[in-house]
Amino acid sequence: MHTRKIGRTDLAVTEYSFGTAGLGGLYRECTREAAMATLDAAWGAGIRYFDTAPYYGLGLAERRVGDFLRDKPGDSYVLSTKVGRLLHPVPEDKVPDYSYVRALNFDVTYDYGYDAIMRSVEMSYARLGLNRIDILYVHDIGGYTHGAAKNAVYLRQLLDSGLKALEELKSAGAISAYGLGINEVPVCLDVMRHADIDCILLAGRYTLLDRSAVAELIPLCENKGTSLVVGGVFNSGILATGPVEGAHFDYMPATEEVRTKVAAMERLAGERGLPLAAPALKFPLAHPQVASVLLGTAKPSSLERNMELTQRTITAEDFAAFEPFTLVAPALGTEAVRV
Repeated sequence: MHTRKIGRTDLAVTEYSFGTAGLGGLYRECTREAAMATLDAAWGAGIRYFDTAPYYGLGLAERRVGDFLRDKPGDSYVLSTKVGRLLHPVPEDKVPDYSYVRALNFDVTYDYGYDAIMRSVEMSYARLGLNRIDILYVHDIGGYTHGAAKNAVYLRQLLDSGLKALEELKSAGAISAYGLGINEVPVCLDVMRHADIDCILLAGRYTLLDRSAVAELIPLCENKGTSLVVGGVFNSGILATGPVEGAHFDYMPATEEVRTKVAAMERLAGERGLPLAAPALKFPLAHPQVASVLLGTAKPSSLERNMELTQRTITAEDFAAFEPFTLVAPALGTEAVRV
């Protein structure tokens, strides 16, 4: 699989990468056997960039990713995880419902400051059982997650001391790159006005349907040399399923407007002999600022099916045909599950 560089660093990632929220039991239980089989399918498909987070299954995904990668040569893969949520143990009957089924017995505390980031990294090393993390993302800072008032506090933590921690880790060689792992554009712009970050894992905001990143964020990334890793390319499913009954867009039932636009896109894809999922998977990589497209599933068959779709030939003219049906702005709700 081809690779692309992250920002101005020497780190290169495969054009398709694997996200592990599903391995932590997002929405449905994922057994250890299923998790290992799915990771093995990703490896077999040529994927060598794996993204995880303490939040996924409250530590469960990090443990499983670490177990899988432990016997792989250290220079054969790239690994990212996230900071911003510290885990602390709670009784089994006190584990909050964050939409992870059979999560580990922990809850989270938000903290984006220097000490918390350093502590979070050490805890991730322990859960992973690995001695190397390549990329650190600041996880879910922004108004959608916290609301405006709380986020002002958290953003100040990050700007006052959290970024210093990330820069120290990079300067010391403990990580090769850092950035944001986020579902929204505005906070990316806020942070980038103060810091030159290497990369942004952006879910759902640069897709065939939702191109919210185009107006301001992508030009700023081009100017600063910041790479995008694009997640959520199906916008919670509707670009994979089409506008069927019960289809979801951004973690919520799709509106009539969204279903109408997707129906038009589906017709266009069909005229070209394509399932709509194929251009959805390939669209972000048409932009040179995008380093990788992140795929997430807990089923080997789903991973293999999506990787087969990436082999379809889709031209710039094909992508241009979908543009009249894109959304101007996202419709992300405050209860969304984060990347």
